[in-house]
Amino acid sequence: MTRASLKRRGELYHRGLCMLSAVLAVACFSACASAAASDLADFTSDGCSLFPDGTVGDRAKWCQCCLQHDIAYWRGGTEAERKDADRTLRQCVLERTGDKALAETMYLGVRAGGHPAFPTWYRWAYGWTYGRGYEPLADDERKQVQSKLDAYVKKHPEGYCSERHRAAPPDRKGAF
Repeated sequence: MTRASLKRRGELYHRGLCMLSAVLAVACFSACASAAASDLADFTSDGCSLFPDGTVGDRAKWCQCCLQHDIAYWRGGTEAERKDADRTLRQCVLERTGDKALAETMYLGVRAGGHPAFPTWYRWAYGWTYGRGYEPLADDERKQVQSKLDAYVKKHPEGYCSERHRAAPPDRKGAF
C-alpha cells in the first residue's frame, strides 16, 4: 500500500467519522427535543413498586403514601421536587406505622433506585419519555398533568389502593 493510498484511506475514515458524529448529534438533539408535553403517558401506579404496600394484617397500610409518591414520580420535575417527594413518602410511612426503620428503609430505597437516569418504570418522571431528567414542568405540561390525573380519578374513583386491596369475596368452596 502506498503512502498516497494510506492518506486517502485516512481521509475517508475521518470523513466517515465526521458524518457519523453529525448524524448522532442530530439524533440526540431530536430525541431531547421530542420530550414535549404530548409525550406524557396516562398515569399508572403499582403502589410501592418493588416493596409491599403494607403488612400481612393490613395489606394497604402505607399504600396511599406510595400512591402519592407515584403521582410525584410520574409527574417529574426538578431534583428538589424529587427530594421533597421522597421525604414526604418517608414522613407519610412514619405517620402511618410509627416505624422509623421502615420509613427510612423506604426512603433510602427510592433515593437509590428512583434516579431519572435509570430506564425503569418507577424512575423519576416515568410519565415522560425516557431522558427528561430533572426538567421543571412548563405551564402547559402542568395542565396536561392535571388533565391526566383527573382522567385517572374518573376511571378509578376508589383509587389504586382500594381497588388493589379490596377484600376478595369469600370462596364458596371453603379454600383459604
